[in-house]
Amino acid sequence: MPTKTAVLTSKAPKPLPGIYSQAIKAGDFVFVSGAVPMDPESMKIIEGDIQAHTHQCIKNLGAILEEAGSSLEKVVKVNVFLSDMGNFAKMNEVYSMYWGDVKPCRTCVAVKTLPLNVDVEIECTALL
Repeated sequence: MPTKTAVLTSKAPKPLPGIYSQAIKAGDFVFVSGAVPMDPESMKIIEGDIQAHTHQCIKNLGAILEEAGSSLEKVVKVNVFLSDMGNFAKMNEVYSMYWGDVKPCRTCVAVKTLPLNVDVEIECTALL
């Protein structure tokens, strides 16, 4: 049975102690928890619109992936959660700047409420 290893970096927001890990490495994959638009130093949600928030979410994912020994280019699956599907087009403008030539599979859904009342949360799975 493959082992699993927690990933932790100070370059992304700290997870709530004892509740979840930033990511888990298992087998040939890394599974990254949902990233919100939080600054890792201040631990506060950044100012700005959905586009700034999307950049910050992906920046946080990238930092966690790097710590795990992976990268955004190795992402195979992304889940995007929006508080309002009216933000889809603007989120997509930023999202499309990332991921390299072979785009990962993706699901995008609108939900009633996200943690800390943010407008976007993004999680991913990547190859190691």
